[in-house]
Amino acid sequence: MTPQTSPIPDSTHPTSDGTRTIFDLPERLAAKADPALIAQDERHFATVARALDRQIAGLEDRLATLRRAPGGRGRQALDRDLEIHRLSARLRVLQRFGLDICLGRMVGSGDGEPVYVGRLGLLDAEGEPLLIDWRAPAAEPFFAATHGTPMGLVSRRRYRWSHGRVIDYWDEVFALEGLAGRAALDDQSAFIAGLGARRTARMRDVLATLQADQDAVIRAGSDGALVVDGGPGTGKTVVALHRAAYLLYADPRLGGHRGGVLFVGPHQPYLDYVADVLPDLGEDGVRTCTLRDLVPEGATAAPETDPEVARLKSSARMTAAVEPAVRLYEEPPTAPMTVETDWSDIRLSPADWAEAFEAPDPGTPHNEARDEVWDALLDILVDTVEDVDVPAEALRRSLLRNEELRSTFRRAWPILRPTDLVADLWAVPAYLRRCAPWLGPEELRRLRRPEGAPWTVADLPLLDAMRQRLGDPETSQRRQQREAALAEDRAYMDRVVEYFLGADDDPESSLDLLRRDSIRQSLVHDDRVPDEGADPLAGPFAHIVVDEAQELTDAEWQMVLRRCPSRSVTIVGDRTQARHGFPESWQERLARVGFDVVRRATLTINYRTPEEVMAAAEPVIRAVLPQADVPVSIRRGGVPVRYGAVAERDAILAEWLAEHEEGVACVVGDPTFRASDRIRSLAPDRVKGLEFDLVVLIDPDRFGAGIEGAVDRYVAMTRTTRQLVVLTGPGPA
Repeated sequence: MTPQTSPIPDSTHPTSDGTRTIFDLPERLAAKADPALIAQDERHFATVARALDRQIAGLEDRLATLRRAPGGRGRQALDRDLEIHRLSARLRVLQRFGLDICLGRMVGSGDGEPVYVGRLGLLDAEGEPLLIDWRAPAAEPFFAATHGTPMGLVSRRRYRWSHGRVIDYWDEVFALEGLAGRAALDDQSAFIAGLGARRTARMRDVLATLQADQDAVIRAGSDGALVVDGGPGTGKTVVALHRAAYLLYADPRLGGHRGGVLFVGPHQPYLDYVADVLPDLGEDGVRTCTLRDLVPEGATAAPETDPEVARLKSSARMTAAVEPAVRLYEEPPTAPMTVETDWSDIRLSPADWAEAFEAPDPGTPHNEARDEVWDALLDILVDTVEDVDVPAEALRRSLLRNEELRSTFRRAWPILRPTDLVADLWAVPAYLRRCAPWLGPEELRRLRRPEGAPWTVADLPLLDAMRQRLGDPETSQRRQQREAALAEDRAYMDRVVEYFLGADDDPESSLDLLRRDSIRQSLVHDDRVPDEGADPLAGPFAHIVVDEAQELTDAEWQMVLRRCPSRSVTIVGDRTQARHGFPESWQERLARVGFDVVRRATLTINYRTPEEVMAAAEPVIRAVLPQADVPVSIRRGGVPVRYGAVAERDAILAEWLAEHEEGVACVVGDPTFRASDRIRSLAPDRVKGLEFDLVVLIDPDRFGAGIEGAVDRYVAMTRTTRQLVVLTGPGPA
């Protein structure tokens, strides 16, 4: 649940002796209010509150000063903007949470004094730590200690906050000395209690209850590919999000100007659900998207209805058609031509064309290389003229006015758009046969699409590869606009310089010793005109996290790897939940798509789904995948799975709403049901990564046959944290 923060001074309550307390424990937990248990926390929270007030005021002052200061230029402006961004992010977290920035505390063997762990690190006025950041190495035992491996701890305390108040806390003791009047032990741990908390439309806060197996994965190094493999409810999404925040904190290679982190989720409802998690962890610089978002055409792309066409387009080999498709438009003219100028005619030979076409560095996108080829062609023509009396710049201007030369060049190296070339591949069999000679006649026939046919999801990887190879078609135009703006800037500064020099009548002034060019260069900067054409999702990124990665095709993996040359990727998924099957191992799949070294971490405990629900869901998936890895649920919900008729749908939902003032339900598989504030309505393939208090499945047998249908039923059933209802038969009248 997203924390609701009250102002720090108002979050304490008076006690009978006139002191104030941050604890708001219910009557049934009166024993936990014993001063012997909480007095030390009370004193520490008071100190934290003062430090928070001081730091919030200091951050507000520093931000106000930075925003009033001149923007500067170049690196100076960039550094200023980055500092404003960093300070603003920290201020938002402090203002959002207040005292509930504190997650818990731990006591080490022989230490006596607790060490408090927070969402961010916090120092007192003397620079002594009041809270250590949860991502710091010193905080690792708070999450990773177990009774088998206590990591030097004798006790650990976790807090539950609501509206800026502690409404419960739990102690775990790892050694007898931890019992010395400082522990409030419970039958339920903080984690188990948290599993039963009501859900909301956003992922609830789970940082204080991360488990040791999850924390180990979060803190794993960023080199290479790490697969986080686990079934429903094992916390894969939690791990993925916290790992993104941890890596930005712990690995200096990932932040700043080095590319940052991209988080790829399965669908938009998932991104909406997890939208608060990273900001709540103090990181709002991670970019999030779906695979569709990586390509402009993804917003309207429809599913591919022909399974064979989808299979052909899902192959990474299909992207090999991109290079020959583009090279066809980069072939130099083979006929000589005569170029007229104001002074003489110049012969332009095929060899000259070929030399100009070789000017761009290998790998330069086609559209971005166009200006380089044009400049090289003009240089060749200018160098051909032997008349030393012809000024080179004047000759160049004359060539620029030659419409025949310009039109010939436009035909020889045209500006290309990825949608045009991919559409041509599908519409012109001869073009596709030339660019993809491995395709057979029947495959060519199946892939053929009429010109103007709508894009499908299966087209997106090829469109993405083509876009990378071509580059931005507006590059040349923006370059010309930038150069025009800079020329205007220089002309204005020339007039300013002349004014200063003309107005300077001091005989001892040193201005006349300065060159006009020197003064102008100190005033004119080429950062005045920003480059607004950059795609924020184009990369490269230093690290990418992919959730529900079992669904990616080989071609879609190329979309990811194009944006992460370092191959530093966290891959989160469950082979059992792959809608189209996943018969191979992760290592085999990832080696095929381009990963050299793959590490694997497995999560086997289902923390979310009650035993009663898993007992019903497990046979569903084992019916098609007998060897499926089904995680073990660690708790019972006390509510059996309910079965009934679809006609009971509205009555069941009304009953649930009346009995539960909080929580979120979801109706799965009924497009006729209209969602409300607390009841979602989603298709079976749109619930991955989500969780609800109540899940109502409508005619699950209609989800489909084979692996796809079984996976959709299994996934939908395991979304609930409390109750599952399965309805079949006729719908409401």
